[in-house]
Amino acid sequence: MPGENLTRIEAQERASLVRTHSYDVSLDLTTGPETFRSTTTVRFSAKEGASTFIDAITRTVHSVTLNGVELDPAAVSDGVRIQLDGLKDENELTVDADAIYTNTGEGLHRFVDPVDGEVYLYSQFEVPDSRRMFAVFEQPDLKAQFTFTVTAPAHWAVVSNSPTPEPTHAGDDKKVWAFAPTPVISSYITALIAGPYESVHSELTSRDGRTIPLGVYARKSLAEYLDADYIFDKTREGFAFYEERFDYAYPFEKYDQLFVPEFNAGAMENAGAVTFTETYVFRSKVTDAIKERRVVTVLHELAHMWFGDLVTMKWWNDLWLNESFAEYASTLATAEATEWTEAWTTFAAMEKSWAYRQDQLPSTHPIVATINDLEDVQVNFDGITYAKGASVLKQLVAWVGQDDFLAGVAQYFKKHAHGNTELKDLLVELEATSGRDLTDWSKKWLETAGVNTLRPELSVDADGTITSFAVLQSAAADYPTIRPHRLAIGLYNLREGKLVRDQRLELDVDGERTDVAELVGTKRPDLVLINDDDLAYAKIRLDEASLAVAIEHLSDIESPLARSLVWGAVWDATRDAETSASDYVRLVLGNIASETESTTIRTTLNQLVLAANAYVAPERQTETAHAAADALWELAKGAEAGSDAQFQFVKFFAALASTDEQLATIAGLRDGSIALDGLTVDTDLSWELLIALVAGGAAGTAEIDAALAADNTANGGQFAAQARASIPTLEGKQAAWDSVFGSDNLPNTIVRYTGIGFQRAKDKSVLAAFVGPYFAALQGIWTSRTYKIAEYLVEGMYPAPLANEELRDATRAWLDANNEPAALRRMVVENLAGVERALAAQKRDASA
Repeated sequence: MPGENLTRIEAQERASLVRTHSYDVSLDLTTGPETFRSTTTVRFSAKEGASTFIDAITRTVHSVTLNGVELDPAAVSDGVRIQLDGLKDENELTVDADAIYTNTGEGLHRFVDPVDGEVYLYSQFEVPDSRRMFAVFEQPDLKAQFTFTVTAPAHWAVVSNSPTPEPTHAGDDKKVWAFAPTPVISSYITALIAGPYESVHSELTSRDGRTIPLGVYARKSLAEYLDADYIFDKTREGFAFYEERFDYAYPFEKYDQLFVPEFNAGAMENAGAVTFTETYVFRSKVTDAIKERRVVTVLHELAHMWFGDLVTMKWWNDLWLNESFAEYASTLATAEATEWTEAWTTFAAMEKSWAYRQDQLPSTHPIVATINDLEDVQVNFDGITYAKGASVLKQLVAWVGQDDFLAGVAQYFKKHAHGNTELKDLLVELEATSGRDLTDWSKKWLETAGVNTLRPELSVDADGTITSFAVLQSAAADYPTIRPHRLAIGLYNLREGKLVRDQRLELDVDGERTDVAELVGTKRPDLVLINDDDLAYAKIRLDEASLAVAIEHLSDIESPLARSLVWGAVWDATRDAETSASDYVRLVLGNIASETESTTIRTTLNQLVLAANAYVAPERQTETAHAAADALWELAKGAEAGSDAQFQFVKFFAALASTDEQLATIAGLRDGSIALDGLTVDTDLSWELLIALVAGGAAGTAEIDAALAADNTANGGQFAAQARASIPTLEGKQAAWDSVFGSDNLPNTIVRYTGIGFQRAKDKSVLAAFVGPYFAALQGIWTSRTYKIAEYLVEGMYPAPLANEELRDATRAWLDANNEPAALRRMVVENLAGVERALAAQKRDASA
């Protein structure tokens, strides 16, 4: 992997020498299962006499021709880069090579469907992997036109950025697809998706009168589950919303959305050819949280057609300009243009909790991160780049006004269409439309790291009248920046069994103390909620009286967003070891039954599992997990038949079940001898129940094999890998370990699911045997595996459930002994932070 790195300095030097014009890329996908033929002709200008390189990760380079001169491939290519010397003002380079299919979700991924043996391909190029498919100057600021010509089996569908042409016959059951040139775009958003995908087509009319063809694609064996009409509906709603708010028509010719196998991310914003994970093709029941997340993802990628694809960051330090904006815009569009009107509640429950968690790690970084090389950017697809950035944009919108914000964005698109930008280019437009000077705001919010904590300080007289009120702001010692916040204060009172907001005050908060004179002289409410409506990015605390009311009446708060903020505040206090984890468990189990928002339920129950298994004092963890599982089963039995809550309670009951009685219930649910009205144990839920039985020692290899025989699909293979890794014995864990460390042929999803199963242990002590081998393996896997596989191994095979001092000390020792590479160290630092936080929480819980 180190040989494939690219530094920012190298990219800047190359951009100073080269201007790219066009690529003609010919691909032959009929040459066998390991490699494909890739012939690239690139036309570019350069400084006379300059030397540089082009990126091309290849197995074999057959020929390199520069300006009509044949170069010796052995002399100029090392399999990663091709050296180019003696350049002219205008140049033409042709590289003919064998490129390599991957099964890691990077480059051109090749998948064989176990259902029917059909081959499916898709590209995934962000950050640096178009070079795995063709020779390219692999950096976002060297934009060009791309023309793809593809030879493939005649029965395949072939999709790229330009509209799919009618193919011509090439004999031997082959056809050739000659695509028209793309607009000027960056290489990382070019795309190729090929295979016998089935598709559904529609169209819409853009604001400029053009007819935009729409397509939705999936594998043949999944096509029956594809709800294309719904995807088209959300796409139309998104188009209308964005074209109006951005005041700029959709910038490409067509819009295809393709659900592809073994995808590492949720989706990828290839221009006009967006790829999505197949988990968004629902073959079994999913939670409403997942349904909503799919809508947000659809709209997130659509927003990228403007922000990222039409206008692209110059270098990856401004990656947040892509992702934060798309995250903000997609939530806004979901809330205002679709039926998912509580999208900002979902944002508070999930995205912001992710951001707060990431921002308190030792690896936190400014939103505008320092990106020295490609390895830096790979690890910065994180909660800062996505969720904190979007949260800060939401606060900026509250500060400057939504209309002025969007007007500035519209000007940004018009001025920089098809170009590359830096942060300052956006701020110039926002300052012009809002009249605000954003220099100080940018410095404090975008160029510094860390999250502030806000808490109310108030006093009342004997009659309950507020005599003083202030908002106090603090910062972590390592990140001491005190920031300006635009926020609201909500005043809530109990009335007819409900906790309702009677007053809302919006104000600017700055400095360590902000007095709020407007509240002096008013009657103290039952609950004071700082950051009501979730405008600000900050952790919040409740005053003692408000906390008591919130905990007792959490389920009585009318507003789903306000409930989410209270849930988040209590969880933050638990993570910070200010509140006992055992108290948090009791709070969740006592109030979750009446929660209405699916994502809030999902997020809160995930936190419940973490608290019970890692944050409660070790001597009480088993007892707490047993009690929590029993309580979840009772909640499932009491929930409305067929409801999302019932479904989630069953799923999380399975995640915690471990006693003989609990496992017997799981087995009964799976075989049908126990039933809940409205609950269908479909294929995916059956796998989850089986994994619970395996993890509890109540099922094993024979049951896994039988389940896989009944569901011999890609999904079934992933569940089976997770189940096998969940076998709770040392032998079972060793087999899982050997499967991923002993072979570099496993596809990305199998490695990932194996890690999920490995970390599930009824007796955590069984993982102690892997502490030494884990640290011994780190440097080797970093140098021998692709980035994504290395990431799955470093994170998934870390024996985190141990959460003890021995694991902490071993992790610290490895970090002390290994100063490089920085990206690998960051992953290990984050692993360590999880253990240290768990130990602090355990200590707090033990003193409760």
